[in-house]
Amino acid sequence: MSKSIDLTVAVIAKECLPGRVKTRMSPPLSPEGAAALAQLSLSRTLETVRLLPARNRVLVMDGTPKAADAEGFTVVPQATGGLDERLAAICDGATGPLLIIGMDTPQFSADHVGPLLHDWSTDAPGHDAWIGPATDGGFWALALHRPDGALIRGVPMSSDTTGARQLARLLARGLNVGTLAELADMDHFSDALNIASVLPGTDFAHAVQDAAQRMHDASLLSGALP
Repeated sequence: MSKSIDLTVAVIAKECLPGRVKTRMSPPLSPEGAAALAQLSLSRTLETVRLLPARNRVLVMDGTPKAADAEGFTVVPQATGGLDERLAAICDGATGPLLIIGMDTPQFSADHVGPLLHDWSTDAPGHDAWIGPATDGGFWALALHRPDGALIRGVPMSSDTTGARQLARLLARGLNVGTLAELADMDHFSDALNIASVLPGTDFAHAVQDAAQRMHDASLLSGALP
């Protein structure tokens, strides 16, 4: 699909500074190592979004993005408050169909949102909303054909029931909801290892493998010391 459709894709992200992102990956990684993987995840996500046939692309940033990451995106600051408030603010600022994606699924590809793109490129879409469930119980993507912050505001976030509760909220409002493929968020280094295994040969996979090798070498060295 090459023709652009009436869709805004918003990526919600945080500046990848040591000690501010992916803190659950440190240890075993250093804060710098965790931030480096977060940056690779964000850059890869943005590169994929650039390939989507969307009319508008927005980077909703907590902090300042790198110039290369901002290319092709309208950069706006995140709203204040909890994650539900920040997501709701994105919806309230949208003027047409909206897809929100996080920065923690570098394995995300255009194929993963193919059903949504096909549906919303038709004159009579079959779904009012789409949700991409995450393996930890949250969601990695949320799309609303008629964005409304009230559809998200107040949903408890960052729990193993977040995805189910968000889906229940949409269904309770009478929306027809489609489901995208389930993906794993990169919250822990074990997640990064699993994600790297499905991205062989990429910069992300090489960085994860290098980090794992350094930890392995350090463990051997530690075991060899008297």
